[in-house]
Amino acid sequence: MLHLPKFPGFPESGQPRRTRYESLASAIVFQQLAFKAANTIHGRVCALTPGPRFPQPQEILQLSDENLRAAGLSRSKLAAVRDLAAHLGDGRLHLASIHHRSDSEIIEALSAVRGIGSWTAQMFLIFHLGRLDVLPIGDLGVQEGLRILDGLDQRPTPKELQVRGAVWAPLRSVAAWLLYRVVERANTK
Repeated sequence: MLHLPKFPGFPESGQPRRTRYESLASAIVFQQLAFKAANTIHGRVCALTPGPRFPQPQEILQLSDENLRAAGLSRSKLAAVRDLAAHLGDGRLHLASIHHRSDSEIIEALSAVRGIGSWTAQMFLIFHLGRLDVLPIGDLGVQEGLRILDGLDQRPTPKELQVRGAVWAPLRSVAAWLLYRVVERANTK
């Protein structure tokens, strides 16, 4: 059995902090927003129902557009969160058993939901399911990390990153995590 060091942000011993649904719904809320703003909106949406957690799919479908918009969800994020809830409610998406599927099958299933694309699905694979061999080649942070690491003038293209990253298999998620750290370190200098 392969024993790896702990990596902050990776799930430990298969026990994620949030449910799969909460992880995906939160990813939708946080997309393309500054952390502080997204965290505020997320908290407001959570406050719309009893308890501290994100409203469950059936609750999202019952909440009014006005309440969700007043909490700060844009029209597109509101539509995306509702689409995720609808996919779960009508059985088009089964999160309880999704971990049994291949990475590509998971990306395909999640990408069928409005507001969830390849990048969000890859982040779910890495940081929620703990998959160790996912390389998000379209991620600007990973591209920038490789630019810094290799001393390049420009960020590598996704194709260049894919070619370079092939040698990191079966630990490409760990390589991506390390490239994020390279960027963090460069930004603190």
